[in-house]
Parts: sequence; structure tokens; C-alpha cells
Amino acid sequence: MARRLVLITGASSGIGQALAREFAANGWDLALTARREDRLKNFAAEMTTQYGIECLTITADLSKPSTPKKIIDAIDAADRQIDGLVNNAGFGLPGTFTETSWKDQSRFIQLMLTSYAELVHRVMPGMEERGYGRIINVASMAGLMPGSRGHTLYAAVKSALIKFSQSLHFEGKDFGIHSTALCPGFTYSEFHDVNETRSMVSKMPKHWWLTADQVARAGYDAVQKNKVICVPGAWYKFLAYFNQVLPTPAAMWVMNRNQKRFRKTSSSTEGQNG
Repeated sequence: MARRLVLITGASSGIGQALAREFAANGWDLALTARREDRLKNFAAEMTTQYGIECLTITADLSKPSTPKKIIDAIDAADRQIDGLVNNAGFGLPGTFTETSWKDQSRFIQLMLTSYAELVHRVMPGMEERGYGRIINVASMAGLMPGSRGHTLYAAVKSALIKFSQSLHFEGKDFGIHSTALCPGFTYSEFHDVNETRSMVSKMPKHWWLTADQVARAGYDAVQKNKVICVPGAWYKFLAYFNQVLPTPAAMWVMNRNQKRFRKTSSSTEGQNG
């Protein structure tokens, strides 16, 4: 019997790469996609050597509307079916809503929400037909908390992914399809360098930080157990519960207070470095 295949986007680093390792360690073949071809191919070769699995690599930019179809077509051309999907590709967009261009905001929505939905729409019918599927949408703790200043659409999109995953959970349960929204908090990766928040988040306490491997193990276990929302880490589980029971005005006050503290710390650091 052929091994199952999981498609993982944003697989060249961070949580995407850790999830690829987790699936490979559990006997899955991999279809890996990201923009950085050299890193993608090197990682695929490592996975094949370490786990004896098959790895397909597809260099792609999911901020382009034509990309989801091209990815699926490439996997079809390799005569493989998609049994699992991990929607992980993404990027941060620093600045407030009016400080950024609509072109960049539109690319953000395309990559972080539209491409996720289209890939699910393209693979889920086959999963329904075969009676098996695993879908992980990498959301964020930000989707469970009040919005904040800057990165304006980030929390909104992550919240949408959580609701999307919940709906998929109900729609897929009669077809053997498990859907999970993976909601990590701050995770050690390149993400904070790319979105220019490293100086700010590096001042946060150690108990706020997770490793990509921790997040990946939690996400894999959750989707296998058909757990629709997965919040890795005891601290973040507490915050998620706290936010559920706290009245919205109080939660907004807490978020505003923390935002002011982080901005003050960041400004102080920038002044010292200058």
C-alpha cells in the first residue's frame, strides 16, 4: 500500500518545516512548497535520507492567485493523491493599516486566507471520495485575542481561519476528514525577523516562547485526534481560557495596556541602538 501524501505550504523553515518532519516521522510522503527553491530541495533530500520517504518539491509563491491550481496540477502530474494538507505559508506586514499600501494588504489576504481556502476547496472533494483526510490550518493565538495596533489584518485573518476550520470540521466529519486550527503563540523562527518585530518580541519573558517542534507535535496529534482547535503550551492555554471568560471591554483594556508597554520598550531599544 502506498504511503499517504501530505501537502505542506511554507515548508522551507519554521513551523512548516517542523510539521514536515513530524509527518515524515510518522510515515507520510511529503509534497513541499515554498518560494526558496534551494532550501526546499535541501530539506527534501534530508527528509528522504532520514525517513526513506518520497518528497516532491514545488517552488511557488502563494501570494499569486494562479499558484494554488499550479501546485495541485504538479502533484496530479506526479500521479499522487493528497491525503493531508497543511496550510502554513505566510508573512507579516508591519505598520498600521494606513501606513501600508493596498497592494501589499491585498497580497497578504491572497496568501494568508484566499490561498488556504482554495487549496482546501481543491483537495477536499478527493478526500471525501476516499473517506480520509487531514487538514491543518496554521492560525495563531492572535485569532483568539482582541486585535491590536499594527499588523492590522493579521488577527482578523487568523480568526477567520479558526472559524473556517470549525466549519470544515463539521462538513468533513462524515467523510473521515479531520480539520484543525493550529493556534501557536510566539514561536522561535525567522518570522519575527521578516516582519521586523524581533527587537520588540525579544524582550518578552521566556515562558511566552514555544519551539517549532513543540508546535508541530501538538498540531499533528490534534489533527489525528480530530481536535478542531489546538493551542500549544500551558501558558497559551491559560491565555485562551482567560480571554474566553473575560468580558470584551476588559480584554481590550488588557491588550491596549500590553501594546503600550511593548511599544515603549521597542522605542527605548531603538533609541539606544541609534
